[in-house]
Amino acid sequence: MERLFDTYVQKLKYKVLKEVASLEFDGTLEENIVNIPKTIMPGPKPSLRCCIYKERAIIGERVRLAMGGDKSNPNVVEILDIACDECPVDGIQVTASCRGCIAHRCVDVCPRGAISIVNHRSHIDQSKCIECGRCIEACPYNAITKSVRPCMNACKVNAISMDEDKKAVIDNEKCISCGACVYKCPFGAIADKSSILEVIRTIKASENNEKYKVYAVVAPSIVSQFVYAKVEQVVEGLKCLGFHSVVEAALGADMVAYKEASELYEKGFLTSSCCPAFVSYIHKFFPTMVKHISHNLSPMAQIASYLKRIEPDCKVVFVGPCIAKKAEIKLDTVKPYVDYVLTFEELQALFDAKNIEISSLEGECLDNASYFGRVFARSGGLAVAVEQALKEQGLFDLDFKYKPISCNGIIECRTALLKASKNVLQENFIEGMACENGCIGGAACLTHGPKNKLEVDNYGKLALEKTMQSAISVLDFT
Repeated sequence: MERLFDTYVQKLKYKVLKEVASLEFDGTLEENIVNIPKTIMPGPKPSLRCCIYKERAIIGERVRLAMGGDKSNPNVVEILDIACDECPVDGIQVTASCRGCIAHRCVDVCPRGAISIVNHRSHIDQSKCIECGRCIEACPYNAITKSVRPCMNACKVNAISMDEDKKAVIDNEKCISCGACVYKCPFGAIADKSSILEVIRTIKASENNEKYKVYAVVAPSIVSQFVYAKVEQVVEGLKCLGFHSVVEAALGADMVAYKEASELYEKGFLTSSCCPAFVSYIHKFFPTMVKHISHNLSPMAQIASYLKRIEPDCKVVFVGPCIAKKAEIKLDTVKPYVDYVLTFEELQALFDAKNIEISSLEGECLDNASYFGRVFARSGGLAVAVEQALKEQGLFDLDFKYKPISCNGIIECRTALLKASKNVLQENFIEGMACENGCIGGAACLTHGPKNKLEVDNYGKLALEKTMQSAISVLDFT
């Protein structure tokens, strides 16, 4: 199913996950681990790197991540040092477009004297350059450019830097586990740890769900993912993998929106708690705003807590596009409810490891949530759901005025939080989504092209339950 992915980096990641999963399903992983690099990179000539041995060494590191990665590193995102060596490291450079003009504006504006004229062309002394960018603005020919590593450019919280060997390093104190760097690294040198082995072993040990039940909680963004099949076919595919039942995380979203609406009405100002990367961002960069984060669990954790209450011995696996969810389940407030997280990339590998062609399945209905819970998947959906919850609880037309702001990506989140911290934000509810376009733009999506929000809305309209109250009325979620 390699055709699903955007880049060869994703395909390589998929191949490793699929191979590891196939061997684990067969019960032969232990004796075949050392053969995986050669299976994926048979050689003898290299196809991607300088030599076949380096290619296989990198595959070996990917196998390690597929098996859980470095246990001593608390971050769910890791750097593969051996793969991180190809990016340019000189920040600001003079290109061949330099015309050797006599104005020398670039020389004049440099505050450190880093630019000189050599053979009638501008030359930058990298030991003096502080990358302020003034020369870039001054050059009339646009002959000076700044090369930024893709991972550093993708990281909007400046958690990635270079060490003395010019390899990328992640500052765990700043990292919010959004995973933006994972997809953006063109050499696949950054990757997320996987729990794919633990999920397979959990399903096997359940003995066909006789010892305990294994639930799959599926994110509503699934509608934008497996484009070659219907959502109902994905649901049946999960059952074929060995899950007892498939539940919509959107039902948890219905619960959360209902609670957040009440909390907002009570407190007067609130930030959402649904996106774990956004919540982590507040904790790390706006600590004075932590008190304003909603006290509710995320939709994933909310529905999982309900499942654990009615089935204390059950296992819950969340399936979605979010790498930050892998960090969220380590939180003390969440770890009792969610056992593992699978990304859509990992789910595809599982389907193919067991030779499950979901597009050929008849399909099973997935209908646990309302329209409003399902539209959480796209930016602005949470704000819409909270408004509906205020209306359903009779709080919308009272003296309280609902004024939400939907922040699409960390940059917009930063702006809103900065204003709020200075008491100049006009709105009273911040919907924060670390990924642009919301969850449908998640770091672990199968594809990363433009996403159509209407797909989510149309999926929401298919819900039998038209209000949140009707969706959650049969549940005791207090």
